[in-house]
Amino acid sequence: MPPVTAVVIPVYNHRDGVRSVVQRALSQCSTVIVVDDGSTDGSAESLTGLPISLVRLPRNCGKGAALRAGAAEAARLGASHMITLDADGQHFPEDIPLFFQAIAQHPGAIIVGCRDFTVPHVPGSSRFGRAFSAFWMRVQTGARVRDMQSGFRAYPLRVLDCLKFTEPGYAFEVEVLVRAVWAGFDVHEINIRVYYPPREERISHFKALKDNVRISLLNTRLTIRALVPVPFRQHNVDEQGRISLLRPMDSLRRLLADRATPWQLGRSAAVAIAVSTLPLPGLQSILLLLCIGWLRLNRLCALAMIPLTWPPFVPGLGVLLGYRLRNGSWLTDFSLQTLGYEAPQRILDWLVGALVLAPLLGLLAGGVVWVLAYLAARGMSPLRQRGGHAK
Repeated sequence: MPPVTAVVIPVYNHRDGVRSVVQRALSQCSTVIVVDDGSTDGSAESLTGLPISLVRLPRNCGKGAALRAGAAEAARLGASHMITLDADGQHFPEDIPLFFQAIAQHPGAIIVGCRDFTVPHVPGSSRFGRAFSAFWMRVQTGARVRDMQSGFRAYPLRVLDCLKFTEPGYAFEVEVLVRAVWAGFDVHEINIRVYYPPREERISHFKALKDNVRISLLNTRLTIRALVPVPFRQHNVDEQGRISLLRPMDSLRRLLADRATPWQLGRSAAVAIAVSTLPLPGLQSILLLLCIGWLRLNRLCALAMIPLTWPPFVPGLGVLLGYRLRNGSWLTDFSLQTLGYEAPQRILDWLVGALVLAPLLGLLAGGVVWVLAYLAARGMSPLRQRGGHAK
């Protein structure tokens, strides 16, 4: 059964153009929800007679708040997904079928419409904002999203339901993608058309100073959280399907079912263990996130490996190995003298030992995961074949 999808259009003081946008959206989807975000120019009244669901906020709460209000209404109407687009005529509602196709292919992912910036009159601020947000998305998550600020998107409603957000305005569209990737949800992009009127005809409620400051502060908070060496809670699987070191074979089977390969899982485990073992306190997480994106690792597998390197076991091994390499013998005296007064020496031992230990443990972990995944894949092959015939 295909997902039930509603189109959500937030509007704030776009009386002149919103009716045309809504009518064009209705020609593509029977369920259209308009969220009037405290308009004072009669935007809502201009929609009289159209077969839409109208949600009116008592005051201007911001685009993020309007989108979440629209999501709540879509859920009430029985939808599992919502497609959002702007009311200013920038987007082409005729591209909505492209999102239907993408939702059918990736029902659990957020679909972002990547705007065509080869058209005339694209503001320089939009080009800069897109590059700026894409850079920080890569730093914070390791994922590559070309158009973080596009408002033409499709969301599975459960993404918005299970995550917590802090931004009520334009910054919400950045925050939701970062937190969704952290939670294990996929983000896919499709190419869409875009129209920018000449500068003198353009109407925008984006406040350059206020909204850019909020986006910058948001990126600061998200980057700090990305640096904290604590895995993000994964929301894209249920309790039976959660990736866990306590159920290695079940977890590997689930990852393989999501089109991962034994080689990818082994490589992901190897890099994750090696990076997490490196003597870079506070920086391992961000380095691993970057590696996940650049090397196209399996994110869930990589993040699941991190607890294996938590203190005291792996850092302790690093200290012992470093001491051996520097002194030619093993450290056997664990006293106040050796662990307290000689702490700077033990730190140096850890730095030396961890640099040697990181690739060794990475190769070991990668080999073990590859073998287990290979065995799990062989056991699943008949099921995959039956599933392929069923299609």
